[in-house]
Amino acid sequence: MWLSNFTLVLPGEVVSEGSVRIEDGVIAEIRPEPVANAVIDGGGRLLMPGFVDLHGDMIEREIAPRPNAQMPIDFGIHELDKKLAAAGVTTAFAAVSFATESVYGHVRSLETTSAVIEGINTLRDNLLIDHRVHARYEITNIGAAPTLERLLEAGHIDMVSLTDHTPGQGQYNDIKSYILSISERRAISEEMAAEVVAKRIAMRDNPEIDAKLKHIVALAKKHGLSLASHDDDSVEKVIEMFALGVTISEFPVTLPAAEEARRRGLWTLMGAPNALRGKSMSGNLSALDAAKAGLLTVIAADYHPAAFVPGIFKLAEMVEGGLPAAVAMATANAARSAGLMDRGEIAVGQRADTVVIEPGDVHRIRATFRGGQFIYSDGTLHPLQTLAA
Repeated sequence: MWLSNFTLVLPGEVVSEGSVRIEDGVIAEIRPEPVANAVIDGGGRLLMPGFVDLHGDMIEREIAPRPNAQMPIDFGIHELDKKLAAAGVTTAFAAVSFATESVYGHVRSLETTSAVIEGINTLRDNLLIDHRVHARYEITNIGAAPTLERLLEAGHIDMVSLTDHTPGQGQYNDIKSYILSISERRAISEEMAAEVVAKRIAMRDNPEIDAKLKHIVALAKKHGLSLASHDDDSVEKVIEMFALGVTISEFPVTLPAAEEARRRGLWTLMGAPNALRGKSMSGNLSALDAAKAGLLTVIAADYHPAAFVPGIFKLAEMVEGGLPAAVAMATANAARSAGLMDRGEIAVGQRADTVVIEPGDVHRIRATFRGGQFIYSDGTLHPLQTLAA
C-alpha cells in the first residue's frame, strides 16, 4: 500500500509531498512526490519513524498508581501499551528495577519485578507495540542477582543497565538533600531518613558486589545484550563502566562524564522530558546543554512518553542536522544502540513503524503504524477507500 503526500523525515533530510510504499510490513519504496491510488493521503503532515524507547519507567505507575493500590500486572501492561502507541512509540524497553531499598520498593521487589518481566514476555505477541525488557541491576542489591541470572538465561531480558544509587555519588551526590528527600517521600523524620541513608552507604562495602556485577555482565554479553551504565557522574566512573563493556551511558550527571562517554564512543542517553523542560528534575546535566555541546545521541521517554514529540522539536532547533538529527535520537540511534538494525528509519528494507505528526503550537500525533498497520489513530487520518465507500 502507498502512503502519499507526507512530509517525510528521512535519514539526513526532509522531503515534502513524499510517498512510501509498504509491503508485508516493510518499507519497499520511497518517492519524492505524491502517487495516485494511495491508501492514505497525509495532507502534508509529517511522517517520522516510530519512536524506540530504551528507558521507560511507566509500568510502575500502571501497576501501582498509588502505594497501596496495586493493579493486576496484565491489566497494567495493556494500559501502558495503549498509551505508548498513542505517544508514537512502536518499540519500548520497560525499565524494571530490582531495588527493594528504593522509595519505590513496593513495586521493585523481586516478586513484582519478576512477575512484570514474565508478563511482558507472555503478552508481547498480543500487544500493539513491540515490548521488551530493560533490567536495571542495582549493584548493591546482590540478593537480586540469582533472579536476574535466571531471567537472563531464560531469554526474558533484552537489555541490562548497571545502577548504583549509593548516596554520596551519582544522582545522589548531595547526601543532605537526599536525606531531606527521603524524609519527605516517606513522611518520616530526618533522623530516621539519615539512618536509611547510612544503611544504604554501608551496603556498598559488601565484598561480593564486584563478583556478582561481573557475572551479570558476562551473562548479558553471552546473550548479546546491550549494556548501559546509569547516572555516570565522573570521568573515572565512565572509564570503569567502559572497561566492563558498557556501550550506553544513561543520564550522565555531569558534562565531563558525558564528554568522556562520547570520547570513548559510548551512546549518551538522556530523557525527553529533560529536553522538553530544559532541565533535569534532579538538578543534573540538562539534555539541552548536552545537545548544544554535541554530546547527546539518544533520548528516551524516562517517565513521560508524550515528551518525545515536543522534545524532538526543541532539540531540532539547536542540534547540527536539525529535525532529522533530532528525530534520529528517538529512532535510529536508539535502535542501533540496542542492536536493532531493522527499524528506526524511513528507508527501504526497514520495518514500516511510523508516526504521523501535525505540527502546530502543540504538535499532535495523528496516527501510529506498526508494520504498516494502524495501532493508534485520533480519527483525523482516514484510509481513502473508506472515504470513497
